[in-house]
Amino acid sequence: MKHKSLLIVSLLAAAFAAGGCATQSLNAPAALVQGTAQPLIQGNWDAFNRGRIEAMIAAYGKDSPTYDARKPPYAVFDWDNTSIFLDIEEAVLVYQLENLRFGATPQQLDTAIRVNIPGKDFNAPFNNAAGQPVNIDKVAPDIIESYTWLYQNYRGLNGTQSLEQVKATPHYQNFIAKMRYLYEAIGDSFDHAVAYPWVTYHFAGMTEAQVRQLTADTVTWQLAQPIEKVKWTSPAALPGRAGVVSVSWKNGLRLVPEMQDLYGKMRNAGFDVWVCSASFVDVIKEISSNPAYGYNNPAERVLAMELERNAQGVIQPEFRRGYDQTQGKGKTKTIERFLVSRYGYGPTFVAGDSEGDQNMMQDFADTRAVLIVNRLRASDIGKLSGVAVQSYGKPDAKYLLQGRDDNAGAFVASQQHTPLGAKEGKLLK
Repeated sequence: MKHKSLLIVSLLAAAFAAGGCATQSLNAPAALVQGTAQPLIQGNWDAFNRGRIEAMIAAYGKDSPTYDARKPPYAVFDWDNTSIFLDIEEAVLVYQLENLRFGATPQQLDTAIRVNIPGKDFNAPFNNAAGQPVNIDKVAPDIIESYTWLYQNYRGLNGTQSLEQVKATPHYQNFIAKMRYLYEAIGDSFDHAVAYPWVTYHFAGMTEAQVRQLTADTVTWQLAQPIEKVKWTSPAALPGRAGVVSVSWKNGLRLVPEMQDLYGKMRNAGFDVWVCSASFVDVIKEISSNPAYGYNNPAERVLAMELERNAQGVIQPEFRRGYDQTQGKGKTKTIERFLVSRYGYGPTFVAGDSEGDQNMMQDFADTRAVLIVNRLRASDIGKLSGVAVQSYGKPDAKYLLQGRDDNAGAFVASQQHTPLGAKEGKLLK
């Protein structure tokens, strides 16, 4: 049995090096495929995807006769909606709003929420309750008026009242609803290059330690929340310039055991594991490296959105000069700058879920396997998902589409995605 295992691993390594995978890898028992390495947990993996990933690990990890610890293979994972269910940056924003965990003065926040936001009206779905268009020059003054009141009155900022006391005021609901609304309106109305960094500017006035504690508190809170859609509406008592607005989003972030296991099994097999995320770097460092969350990835192996900091380490509402945004083509540029320059080659494995990941999934000739968490997305990620559907079951499949049920916040053992509220899954949009 031992000799047969070594033979199959050798065949896998040769086949993957040629850009394919030996047929034996798809049908062999996990013990044969993995050699001395442990197989992935079965969990809710699609069985074909699990087998292909195990074959890739066997072909390039420590069991491969061509493995060189001085030139290890490496994997790059997106974080939000890939390594976890839902978006940690969005969850932190909601927790930050609900608990008024801000470090900015009203003047600093006014600057932060306006950075690079065009003055034109938001798209029609974000008209106010009266059907009138809204733009940054209408909603920002409303936000800052209420934040100023909260800043002067809440004892966690610069006042004397408790959180319970200020929550009973219309200024509290006006502030949190219009801030969360503004995030969605910007994302729907403008380019990702505008929308993605915007949410990170709310950390202005905070330190890395404060952001990491905020993230830990958010995760604890979110894991206890039901998976559901939440809606906030600003109070009619404070219409302001923008009028009454509403916003909805998904709540109930979950950790993904299959991904926790994959991170660890890849590291144990001799892969270097990296995260490349469009969320703020300190947020991702905390959730990906804190042992309590099961991913145990070193904080120094995180590539994510960066902001300027002053000499005391206080975060500024300005994107870090000389750095690319870690979304879209910026992910490829960041990997080229920090990883290809370090290793001399591209990632062997890439995982993602959205348009922000499609570039890094396609841009490196060294990539042998790509995992797409199915969220029924369009654009190029939809085309790659289509390739995964067409190549499903084939021994040379590179793109792997992993299904998910948003009602459970968990993988499913197929390629299908079931949206929140739906009873049946779909393969493609």
